[in-house]
Amino acid sequence: MAKSNLGLRFARVALVVTAGTLVSMAAAEAGDARLAFEVREGLNINSLVREGDVAAHVVLRSGAEPRILITFPAGNSAVGLWFDHLQRPAQWTQRGVPQPIHETDEKGRPLRGVATDLIVTAAELRVRAAVLSSTRVLRDFQALNTTPAEVAAPLRIAGRTLIWSRDRLDGAPGYRLSVEVTQGQLESGRIAAAADGRIGLHVVGLTGEPPLVPLTEPQLLSAAAGTDVAARHTLEFLAYREKFLAGSWRFDTYFGRDTLLSVRLLMPALTPAAIEAGMASVLTRLSAQGEVAHEEDIGERAILDHLQSDGSRSAAPVFDYKMIDSSYLLAPVAVAWLLDDERGRTSAAAFLAAAIGTEGGRSGSRGAALVTNLRLVLESAGPFANDPQKLHLISLKPGVAVGEWRDSEVGLGGGRYPYDVNAVLVPAALDAAARLYGSGLLTPYLRSADRELFGRAAKMAERWSTNAPPLFEVSIAHETAAHAVEAYAEAQHIDPHPALASLGQEPLQFHALALDSSGKALPVMHSDEGFALLFAKPDAGHLDLAITSSLRPFPAGLMTDVGMLVANPAFCAPALQSVFSRNAYHGAVVWSWQQALFAAGLERQLHRRDLSPEMRSHLQQAQRTLWKAIAATQAQRNSELWSWNFTSGHYEVAAFGAAAADADESNAAQLWSTVYLAVRPPTSSKNTGQ
Repeated sequence: MAKSNLGLRFARVALVVTAGTLVSMAAAEAGDARLAFEVREGLNINSLVREGDVAAHVVLRSGAEPRILITFPAGNSAVGLWFDHLQRPAQWTQRGVPQPIHETDEKGRPLRGVATDLIVTAAELRVRAAVLSSTRVLRDFQALNTTPAEVAAPLRIAGRTLIWSRDRLDGAPGYRLSVEVTQGQLESGRIAAAADGRIGLHVVGLTGEPPLVPLTEPQLLSAAAGTDVAARHTLEFLAYREKFLAGSWRFDTYFGRDTLLSVRLLMPALTPAAIEAGMASVLTRLSAQGEVAHEEDIGERAILDHLQSDGSRSAAPVFDYKMIDSSYLLAPVAVAWLLDDERGRTSAAAFLAAAIGTEGGRSGSRGAALVTNLRLVLESAGPFANDPQKLHLISLKPGVAVGEWRDSEVGLGGGRYPYDVNAVLVPAALDAAARLYGSGLLTPYLRSADRELFGRAAKMAERWSTNAPPLFEVSIAHETAAHAVEAYAEAQHIDPHPALASLGQEPLQFHALALDSSGKALPVMHSDEGFALLFAKPDAGHLDLAITSSLRPFPAGLMTDVGMLVANPAFCAPALQSVFSRNAYHGAVVWSWQQALFAAGLERQLHRRDLSPEMRSHLQQAQRTLWKAIAATQAQRNSELWSWNFTSGHYEVAAFGAAAADADESNAAQLWSTVYLAVRPPTSSKNTGQ
């Protein structure tokens, strides 16, 4: 796997950052309102631009499978061009920053997008496919190499220009992609290089989808926000009045879980308006039963859904409710804002009284919507609270293999009862329901029958927090654990000695990632202890377990030179070990936001007043260990995830998606990876417990 090479260039303060070196490139004009920056990651050059009603992300992929993508937050739409496999890898160069443009289609309707000038080193390029549609369609084409027949766009050649264009499937303004050959020759769709071995292209990508209303930096960030320019610009590109985007290029629209976790972790750094925009977007998209929507299909993806389900060409949004964790995240995040944050308390009643938006096709107030969700939490948690046995835990939905943030098909290794949902989020949601009920904020929205149900919330929370976590406990004899560490390290060609030295002589203990359908624990170590640190109040034993098991050196724990891994399969069967490899999306890889979650959780625990001096010292040492790893990969911080290589006795960052074996590719701009604007390293004046 190639080592990651990341860089950032900004139009407001135009500069490049590579391997920690800052080099001035140019000065932006005073008062320039354009947001423009570049991220280089693995094989991809990412250029993100937002100005006025245009927002676009240009992705240039070098290597043997060259590709051009232009994605738009507007309608989660995109245009893309894939070229045939090359014997010699191509290398893209972009001339300047992509320029926002406005054009009209053949019917005079507005199209918005960007134009960019490119150079590629390749003897020739042959177009394999052009796809113009929803970003979701392009995402699926990238993974599966198939597209719905309905979205096919005809090619037209005009002189030295290749042009693809079409209306949206319902006849609304659609999409256009044009590629003019400015250097080299265009012959029957084949682009041949000039004498110097280079091809020049002028590329224009346009969408007719209605634009979103951006939240500019002053509207978005409070005075408490960190100064990291890359994080600030990444967050600004992803933040709109209507919603926050989960990540670009692949997730340029609303995701419920990503919104809730990002709002919670970013809360100190966001303005009240930004926090309430994020919270409102979630409440607006609740199901009639109170479930939090995971993802939305909008624009042409929604039309394709309706064509399949009812034969219509409706563009009404379609919401995905298969995730179970999001529905238990809403209440703890709502409490953090409405009760625990002074700014939120002052406007809590007004916020809840406001009408929900129209995106979900429902009416009513935000308060009524929140009560619907809390009712769902309380009713679904009842069986375990009444009889705390394994099969009364909250399971993934029938016939669905995913249900929480590890939402690749194998992210839970076949587990059905996730640790994070059952041991942390359900009891946290129950506690939040009890607090909200006690505050009186919910009174205008409760039915008479609700009062008995909500009145039991506190006792239900106690039953869950006492009885659920022990069901996930794993204990492995010292000799067995040491043998597993040695065997796994040998298989991965990594040094086992630091991990072995950290084991001590006691049995190795940790919480399983999940329980299978029979209630058996899957012995995969994981980073989801961060949820317990942020949302729960573990007793001394569980607090020690969470910290010690996570921060041991890999593969005895999760820590490496390049960050905390989200999974360690060293102690499970070989079949599961292969599922959680360093090429798997939720395998032995580093997710930026998971480290931030753990860091924020450590900070929260250190504000407790019931800790012994020994436990406080343990937490502070854990902070130092974690932040050392976070600092070592600062250049990757705003990316989605990364993998690693082990070379000359050390771990090195490897961009996820650069290797052929990688399951997917990382987003260069990820919403929940910007949370370091609020999650900050400890200082000597903090965490005194005073």
